[in-house]
Amino acid sequence: MKRTPAGTSVGVQDPYAVARRCDHVTSEGKCRFPLDHPDRDPSFASQRRAADFACPVASGDWDWPDCPHYRDTSAGETCVRCGLEERRQAHDDSRPLLEEHHLVYPDERDVSHEITVTLCRWCHATVHESWGRIDDDVNPDPAGLAAAEARRSEELSEFKFETAADRWE
Repeated sequence: MKRTPAGTSVGVQDPYAVARRCDHVTSEGKCRFPLDHPDRDPSFASQRRAADFACPVASGDWDWPDCPHYRDTSAGETCVRCGLEERRQAHDDSRPLLEEHHLVYPDERDVSHEITVTLCRWCHATVHESWGRIDDDVNPDPAGLAAAEARRSEELSEFKFETAADRWE
């Protein structure tokens, strides 16, 4: 299994096997990287401009690992391993239930690709500290369920109506 620079597991053999579409690709198959960051790689930007900004992967000429600017960052609201849903607390500094888990680290394969998935804190620890894989079919950790339910209870208590006079007494 693939490992981090510190030697812990990332939970997959090949990060590109679970990678999705690049964050820079539009729904029309155009590459936004040269438009958003033309000064980072002028040669790449001019090649894409000459090709009408067509993404070489979307057109079938390359695979994701071939692109020097490939990036797939997760914005998930559920854990990809156990399905636990995020429950954020407004105006609260409590730790989120979900975290971004890196599958590739900078400068591996001589490129700086970024591939991340969303994992709950409990699955994240399991993947890094043991034999857990991100594609395991598991149920949410009991501590994770308890934390989510506690946050849900707080949300529901906020929905009940109380007058200001009752609330501040």
